[in-house]
Amino acid sequence: MKQNIETFIGCDALYEDANIVLFGAPFDSTTSFRPGARFGPSAIRHESFGIETYSPYQDLDLTDYAIFDAGDLELCFGSSELALTDIQNLSRQILSDHKLPILIGGEHLVTLGIFRSILEAYPLVHIIHFDAHADLRDKYLGAKLSHACVMRRCFEAMQQSQKNSVKNFDLPVSSTNLEATSKRLHQFCIRSGDRKEFQFAKEHTDFHPFSFDGLANCVDALVKNHTPVYLSIDLDCLDPAFFAGTGTPEAGGVSFLELLQAILLVSSCNIVGADINELAPSLDTSGASTALACKVLRELLLSVASKQKNLQA
Repeated sequence: MKQNIETFIGCDALYEDANIVLFGAPFDSTTSFRPGARFGPSAIRHESFGIETYSPYQDLDLTDYAIFDAGDLELCFGSSELALTDIQNLSRQILSDHKLPILIGGEHLVTLGIFRSILEAYPLVHIIHFDAHADLRDKYLGAKLSHACVMRRCFEAMQQSQKNSVKNFDLPVSSTNLEATSKRLHQFCIRSGDRKEFQFAKEHTDFHPFSFDGLANCVDALVKNHTPVYLSIDLDCLDPAFFAGTGTPEAGGVSFLELLQAILLVSSCNIVGADINELAPSLDTSGASTALACKVLRELLLSVASKQKNLQA
């Protein structure tokens, strides 16, 4: 007999035994179009029992790995900063216990909370970002803390971290140093944003719109240097034909199999944290989008867990 606590399928290890910790951030207070992403984490857990723990794509099984599901945070919907602080504090605890945090959103702004703690532990970390949207606005309707601005805030946090690292080692702050910071954000599948966002991306980020073209070369360079990598997957990188249950669907996206291959490729990097976000289950009453999100999370967990196990062997 087990406790009546719903976890993602196969993720029922004790915290002390786990190498990976899964947790949810049910927050969507800055959603700019259709709300509902706050219900994503609980829907993914509940519907995960409609899939198997075994992945035929990777020939791996979740039951072979120690993964702890911490459940959902109780977040303040009236304050984005308070919500981000709670996410940061929990992920900081996970990292301090030498475990790898994986976050289920919620809207994409939640990434900023976990990424702040990642930067504390890994000041020179890179981000690989899969999304339909650039998320590089400086403000959206006057708000700097918006899911439309999350990668701009992450970019700024990396820039400040780079400056601090240069200062701590008494290195000159040069254009070369700042350029290295800029190219630590690698963006793929982007197909929506305003003109300023696209101009900013072309100037400041490693920008690959519309597809995963260039991902293999990006990963090769990161693996060669054993660079710490944070992976952020906005599920609306998928075409709405495959994934309709999201707040801001954009035509022209990738398929599940293309996303799977991209995840498997990125998992060869030194992954230090990850998230998936922007499932709004009520926007696809067929349940197909939630089922797809479950499989994406399963494949992500397995690819990261197997890499960890191989490193420890």
